[in-house]
Amino acid sequence: MEKMTLKIQGMTCKNCVSHVNDALTSVDGVVSAKVNLKKGEAVIKAESPNIDALKSAVAAAGYQVI
Repeated sequence: MEKMTLKIQGMTCKNCVSHVNDALTSVDGVVSAKVNLKKGEAVIKAESPNIDALKSAVAAAGYQVI
């Protein structure tokens, strides 16, 4: 299990946090995602995470990984 932190741009409220969390947890292999609005980041625990899939999921939700 790997743990990684992604910086997320574009979140402004609790609904944004929910959207990003849902997007990240929908990616294959992701066990959990903890999204922090104040820090503008998400901590992901995953089995062999695919960074491109994570970025695509976040982008599809309307946010950006920086």
